[in-house]
Amino acid sequence: MRPVRIALLIAALGAAQAQAGVFDDEEARRQIADHRIKTEARFDQQSRAQLELSAQLQRQADEIARLNGLIETLSYELETAKKRQQDFYLDLDTRLRKFETPAQAAADAPAEGAAPARAAADPARETQEYEAALNQFKAAKYKEAAAGFSAFVQKYPDGQLAPNAQYWLGNAWYAQRDCKKAIEAQTQVTSRYAESAKAPDAWLAIATCQQELGNANAARRALEAVVAGYPKSPAAEAARERLKKK
Repeated sequence: MRPVRIALLIAALGAAQAQAGVFDDEEARRQIADHRIKTEARFDQQSRAQLELSAQLQRQADEIARLNGLIETLSYELETAKKRQQDFYLDLDTRLRKFETPAQAAADAPAEGAAPARAAADPARETQEYEAALNQFKAAKYKEAAAGFSAFVQKYPDGQLAPNAQYWLGNAWYAQRDCKKAIEAQTQVTSRYAESAKAPDAWLAIATCQQELGNANAARRALEAVVAGYPKSPAAEAARERLKKK
């Protein structure tokens, strides 16, 4: 009987070991499966996060592109507005000179019986030099235009076109972003040529420069000077509108 018991015991032990082996394999497979599921979950979460980040970056890129386009559009519109304003004043300058020339010629004609006046400067030559400087300004050659207008007013300080040249000298300095020199040039218009058609525009230009320099009080005084001194001029109307906004 003893050998039989021993054999049964050995068989039982083998079965127990076999069952334990089965349990160990199942536990290992379960752990591997759990690990795989957790890993896949982490990868899935990371993928979603990357997709969301990519979407955010794309939205930001689209917004930046939209803003850049808006900036370019506004810059173009501003430059176009400046060009239209410049062309308007240039055209106005040309038209005014057509009216001023006959009037000036009549004023310069000697009265009957008066002593002959000294020889006047050549009007054609004067106009030619003025037009040369003005064409430089039209071509956006502001440095050359400033030099041309400066030479003109020195050569013809009392000439018919001197107020215009002095005014455009100020504009040429302003176009070069030199507000101090622009103010100096326009101040000559408002003082020396205060009765000219360019004086109210010069005051308006001074106000613009003072505002850009951060001198709000000086800008206001210039605008008020336009309204007070030249109330019916187009510049005065523009000055009133600007004063309303201050």
